[in-house]
Amino acid sequence: MSKLQEKIDFYTSEVEKLGLKIDKNLLASVTKGLGPSIYRADAEKVSSSDTKELETVKKNFLIKKMGLEDSPTLDEAIAKAIEIIGSSNRNKYRAIFYTILVQELGLESKYATEEAKEEAPKAAKKEETQKEKPVKTAKEETKEEVVAETIVEETTEEAVVEEAPKEIEVEAAEEEAPKATTEEEVKEKAAEEVVETPKAAEAEEVAEGQTEDVPQNTQEFLDNFDWHKYEEGIELIDEKKLAEFDKALEGIPGLVAERQVIDGTVVRITEREVIIDINSKSEGVISLNEFRYNPDLAVGDTVEVLVDKREDSTGQLVLSHKKARVIKAWDRVNKAHETQEVVNGFIKCRTKGGMIVDVFGIEAFLPGSQIDVKPIRDYDQYVEKTMEFKVVKINHEFKNVVVSHKALIEADLAEQKKEIIGQLEKGQVLEGVVKNITSYGVFIDLGGVDGLVHITDLSWSRINHPSEIVELDQKLNVVILDFDDNKSRIQLGLKQLEKHPWEALDPNLKIGDKVKGKVAIIADYGAFIEVSKGVEGLIHVSEMSWSTHLRSAQDFVKVGDEVEAVILTLDREDRKMSLGMKQLHPDPWTDITTKYPVGSKHTGIVRNYTNFGVFVELEEGIDGLVYISDLSWTTKVKHPSDFVKVGDKLEVQVLELDVEGRKLNLGHKQTTENPWDAYEEKFTVDSVHEGTVTQKTDKGAIVTFGDDNVEAFVPARHMEKEDGSKLEKGDTTDFKVLEFNKDYRRLVVSHTAIFRAQEQKNIKATKKRIEDSVEKSTLGDISALADLKNKMDAENK
Repeated sequence: MSKLQEKIDFYTSEVEKLGLKIDKNLLASVTKGLGPSIYRADAEKVSSSDTKELETVKKNFLIKKMGLEDSPTLDEAIAKAIEIIGSSNRNKYRAIFYTILVQELGLESKYATEEAKEEAPKAAKKEETQKEKPVKTAKEETKEEVVAETIVEETTEEAVVEEAPKEIEVEAAEEEAPKATTEEEVKEKAAEEVVETPKAAEAEEVAEGQTEDVPQNTQEFLDNFDWHKYEEGIELIDEKKLAEFDKALEGIPGLVAERQVIDGTVVRITEREVIIDINSKSEGVISLNEFRYNPDLAVGDTVEVLVDKREDSTGQLVLSHKKARVIKAWDRVNKAHETQEVVNGFIKCRTKGGMIVDVFGIEAFLPGSQIDVKPIRDYDQYVEKTMEFKVVKINHEFKNVVVSHKALIEADLAEQKKEIIGQLEKGQVLEGVVKNITSYGVFIDLGGVDGLVHITDLSWSRINHPSEIVELDQKLNVVILDFDDNKSRIQLGLKQLEKHPWEALDPNLKIGDKVKGKVAIIADYGAFIEVSKGVEGLIHVSEMSWSTHLRSAQDFVKVGDEVEAVILTLDREDRKMSLGMKQLHPDPWTDITTKYPVGSKHTGIVRNYTNFGVFVELEEGIDGLVYISDLSWTTKVKHPSDFVKVGDKLEVQVLELDVEGRKLNLGHKQTTENPWDAYEEKFTVDSVHEGTVTQKTDKGAIVTFGDDNVEAFVPARHMEKEDGSKLEKGDTTDFKVLEFNKDYRRLVVSHTAIFRAQEQKNIKATKKRIEDSVEKSTLGDISALADLKNKMDAENK
């Protein structure tokens, strides 16, 4: 069974499993039309949920199969096909999907007609071939069978696979075309023609005579067949004879061995080739492209060549100059690496990380760090230059060569460096070249020895980056400040060559003088002001404002601002200066007693608060503290943030003033009358008032009384109602004042005491009645007992 038929049977069984109504003959035609795609697993299936795959299906189906253009009808047919085959399963077999699409478009007849058109020419061609086929004799057929068997045995498996589709087409054609005559009928007809035609009989006799030497056994014929002679056209020579022939040629002048590198002479140069004489039986020809590196090549020059072949198929000597150069070059490179020989190289071009150098015809790599001892910024200046190098590394496995020009310079600088280091002394001034610039300093080349100028030693003035003072490749004088024992780390200075700015500072400047300068740098604790070049003074943040409330220096100045300040301290020996800005304005505490006497009321701004109070600024430099207990007469403030916010304006009254300590005690509640004076007369002890429970706690509740902005406390044991239940939040009822303290603003009330007092009155009245009744009963009993005693005494007598 062919692979195509296996696929058709497989798709038919899948259709039956899915329960689809599909014409099996149509399915077979569609499958056959898909061609090799059904044999590839990655193209055999199509996803009905992938838009790109559906677009491909539409293009392949329309253009190659049906010749239709894109239309809404096709989209509807695809949607219907997806609905029939199902969208839950992602992968659909392409042949089944196409078959459903053909049925939905109603193009079964057209598809069948196209298949018939494809098969008809094949059947007609086969019939015509059979008609034109000449009748052969039995002996000729025997020869053809032998040759056919030979060809079949030599045919590869891939050829059989490629012919499989043709076999299928032939089978299909045989079904539709008229049946040809059988092989036996052909032989019979041929035998009859042989009898009737005398020439055919003669031909048969000749054929018999020619086939006398043909082996009767096919295997014997194949075993004795000389394939080498058949393919090459010459007989195969014994290897032993060839070896003897080569041995006999040894020592003959002009004879060269293959893969041998020898010197040859240029005898002629054409537009495309160079003719080389190697003193052999013939001259060799080499392409002119192999001498592109040598544009001055001329007749008579001696060049190295490799004997690639002594003779090609035309008997020509094959030479190669390029291969000879490579072989010789590797020998030279290896020798140069072993002996550390200096070689010349031609820099061809730039590459990532370095340059490509031609050394003896080999492309070597020159890293950027190995070009010079100093960093290279422009690689292009070295392109197409010839320089001296040392071979520093060879990788034979990957055929890589690394060269270095820096190694040569370092070798020359080694002696020079020793000489320079031996002469170094502290304080010595040397000329150097700026080699590299970093954020922390500058590296100076002193002629083979490198030294570092730290950023702080570049200028007496404050700078942000060394590039503000120097630039690359700049020549300048530097002084040696220090070095280690080995003199491998040298510390240099540039600013030390100039006079210190403090020495040039005006000698008449003194404490209290006003100076102007530019803000050079800002820190959290203050700002540095450059009053002259290289001379800076510090303005501490506490000296920027008379306000005792400290803020950041950035709130007052910015870098680059021109400011005026007063000299507070001046130390020329230690070169230190402190400045002040607030001293330019009068001290607000000078006349504090006049502006803010005790008892005066003012409006301030809340600047900050703590757990114990609020800081209020009355003016720049005058801050006062309002304790939390002085914020409200009636409300108990837990934290100042619950009462005011930073930036709010607040009415205050001066309560206390300490000029020496610069302390000001303020109060907010004192700006209003104390309501407790009026509460003292209203909320007298045992007075009853109607109130509302606003808050409950574990220990009791808070009660407010109408429009009075006062809060009272109800202990838990005094919250019991007459019916035995407890007061709840929101209950409004009468409360009796148990305690009132104006000094501590304490008001304690009780609801239970109201009906408990009435109970006490009732108890007292009852007790009194009982006591009165007992007293009367006691007097009557005493007189009766006295009469009884007198009577008893009389009887005894």
